[in-house]
Amino acid sequence: MERRAFLGAVTGGLLAAPFAVAAQPAKKVYRIGWLAPASLPTSLNAFRDGLRVFGYVEGNNLVIEQRYASGKSELLAGLLAELVGPTLMSS
Repeated sequence: MERRAFLGAVTGGLLAAPFAVAAQPAKKVYRIGWLAPASLPTSLNAFRDGLRVFGYVEGNNLVIEQRYASGKSELLAGLLAELVGPTLMSS
C-alpha cells in the first residue's frame, strides 16, 4: 500500500509540475539609435560603458542601432529616417 501511495504522489507531482511553473514575462529590450557623421568607436564604447553602469547591456536588454554618414552630412537625414522608421517620420 505504501508503494502505491508513493507512486501516486510521484506521478501526481510530475503531472502537476508544468502547472506550477509560471511563464516568465518577456524582458523588455530597449533600442537606441546611434547616428554620427563618422565612426567614432571610442565615444560609442564610452556610451556603452555608461549604460552598463545602469544595468543596460547590449545583447541582453539593449540593442544599439548604429548609422554613420562617412563624413557626408547630406546622408544624415536618410540615415535618421532609416533609424526611426516611416511611421515616426510622417508624424
